[in-house]
Amino acid sequence: MAGALARCVALPPAEFAQRHWGRAPLLTRATASFTDLLDAAAVDELVSQRGLRTPFVRMAKDGTVLGRGAYTRGGGAGASIEDQVADDRVLAQLADGATLVLQALHRTWPPLIDFGSRLAAELGHPVQINAYVTPPDSRGFAPHYDVHDVFVLQVSGRKHWTIHEPVVTDPLENQPWEKHRAAVTARAGERPVIDTVLAPGDALYLPRGTIHAAQALGETSIHLTVGVHPITRHQLVRHLLEAAQDVPELRASLPAMVDLASPDQLAPHLAETVRTLATWLDSVPVADQARRLGELLQRQTRPAPLTPLAQLGLAEAVDLGTPLRLRPGSRPLLTATSLTVLGHSVTLAAAEADAAKSVLAGGVFTPASLPGLEPAAALDLTRRLLLAGVVTAASPQAR
Repeated sequence: MAGALARCVALPPAEFAQRHWGRAPLLTRATASFTDLLDAAAVDELVSQRGLRTPFVRMAKDGTVLGRGAYTRGGGAGASIEDQVADDRVLAQLADGATLVLQALHRTWPPLIDFGSRLAAELGHPVQINAYVTPPDSRGFAPHYDVHDVFVLQVSGRKHWTIHEPVVTDPLENQPWEKHRAAVTARAGERPVIDTVLAPGDALYLPRGTIHAAQALGETSIHLTVGVHPITRHQLVRHLLEAAQDVPELRASLPAMVDLASPDQLAPHLAETVRTLATWLDSVPVADQARRLGELLQRQTRPAPLTPLAQLGLAEAVDLGTPLRLRPGSRPLLTATSLTVLGHSVTLAAAEADAAKSVLAGGVFTPASLPGLEPAAALDLTRRLLLAGVVTAASPQAR
């Protein structure tokens, strides 16, 4: 199976990472179709049969996001909800030129659950996936930028894209384009760095902050927007500052009887604080920060789906020869005494450490193959790992 990133760019992954990741847009002409990930029939099924609610769906027209009442209604008998997508209202809005946005498909549509999980594992950053369905000759959104990187995958129809340089380089979540609306509008009036039409199978990579706008041409356009939410140096700094609360000198109160609003009086205390912080930063254990980032990635990345009833049955029926594997995309955190996934911890005895490391190494294993454990102990550990969602049955393709 081709890598998920290889479907988004024509360059070797290492070359993309060095030349384009977070740096420059990249246009890739069609090498294959994306209809296995989503197509028009899938859009119809999601809208008409899956009971989607806001915010998993939204609509926009000519740069304005529509109120949810324009495309949703109550769920009817037995459903005390007021925001379920209404297929007839979606139809009416599409006929009137509005764009339909299906959000978080990495959580609701099986092919994109798998694709998103694999892409996140390859890139090392969390991924979200939306679909944009735009009627002919229509535009849903005004020129804007995103605070995450984007892969645009054109599924069907054609769409005209104009791409402009950022007005804010590497914007953070609290630096959305609306705060720089005038500058974005002005930049969008300049000569674009990319002015192109995406046809089915084409892909476009945009680093966060890249200004873009798109308009469907003579047919309905469907494209996927794969948003990559990068872990930034700023997030690492925030984690370091949170950890700094363990330093007594940095918890100390600033002096009384001092005008802290006076630069002259504050200066020596600021200098001492910076020196203390710098000294502490020089000795920060890398393992502690890696654990913090690992916990963040666990929270923001969806692992492969888990089937609760099947998992319970497998835990009851597992034997020494049952083929198993680490749950894809789970990013478990291993310590000397536990293995944790999404808040579910498996306590480990000292004798189970090598077996746990063997599971984390990836690949298919059986309880009998776990090192350092007698058969009964291997089965006991395997059942605990199954019930915690750390491991799952190995698919035939993985064997």
